[in-house]
Amino acid sequence: MRRPLALLAGALLVGAFAVPVSASAADGDGGFTISDPRIKESSGLAASHLHPGVYWTHNDSDDGPYLYAVDGRTGKTVATVTLSGVGRPRDVEAISIGPGNEIYVGDIGDNLGGTWPYVWIYRLPEPKVLKDQTIRATQYVVKYADGPRNAESLAVHPKTGRVYIVDKNEDGGHLFEGPAHLSTSGANIFKPVAPVDLWATDAAFSPDGTRLAVRGYFGGIYYDWNGGRIKRAGRLDVPLQRQGESVTYTADGTKLLYGSEGADSPVQAEKAPGGGDAKSPAGKATSSASGSGGGGLGGTVKTGAVVVLLAVAALFGLGRLKRRR
Repeated sequence: MRRPLALLAGALLVGAFAVPVSASAADGDGGFTISDPRIKESSGLAASHLHPGVYWTHNDSDDGPYLYAVDGRTGKTVATVTLSGVGRPRDVEAISIGPGNEIYVGDIGDNLGGTWPYVWIYRLPEPKVLKDQTIRATQYVVKYADGPRNAESLAVHPKTGRVYIVDKNEDGGHLFEGPAHLSTSGANIFKPVAPVDLWATDAAFSPDGTRLAVRGYFGGIYYDWNGGRIKRAGRLDVPLQRQGESVTYTADGTKLLYGSEGADSPVQAEKAPGGGDAKSPAGKATSSASGSGGGGLGGTVKTGAVVVLLAVAALFGLGRLKRRR
């Protein structure tokens, strides 16, 4: 995938001011570091429904049809699943688990911004036993009602099973709604239903389906689901990461876990707004200073790092202005 100039700020900040991430939280939900050398471009994250403390992830591209089950207590891969019944994945960007313990994988990336006339979603049952195995998946063709686009965010509603995609647009994108039931016969048309004020890299539903969290490289927004007519509820306390690519709720909905690309990439935990934990007066989750192990701006990043971020952001903004002239 493209690595924009703005990501330079994340690399500088993380290298200089990163907070160590615990790899041995008692329940596997306190954050961890992915230690598998095969996972260098972790681009999606989903909390297992069947195996407490386990998280599913995958590489971005040039890897193959593989999913990895990572133990949140140790950061080690405990199972590798090979998908059969699908072609060679092109640009896998997201993963979500829906009703009936069905895993949905979004091969929805398009770094050239609309080159491919269609993309794919793969669906497979979450394995009951964690071991290296091959599982046959169902492949669905996806098209957008208003033409091809790049996307990295896919979320399956935990109650209805309906699939949603958020496209990736520097100036903000849209939430796209899929058909009530995906079909293997012909293309599944996804229609825009609401604007999303973010350069989105991933999205996730709360376990009860009442909230949608959307993250970007340097921030995030959570929405009240409101029956699909989303209503912006507040900002997420997204930690600074080298290249923030993924987000998932923990199985109990009390935390949001944020992942990044790169070797030995950290998965960092923050309290989820409305998830039973304390919230700040501004309406977002309290910072990692309260012990969530995150690394957001609320107390874990030094003043100097903030200055660096602002400087690089300013340079990035000037670059955008020059491109538009």
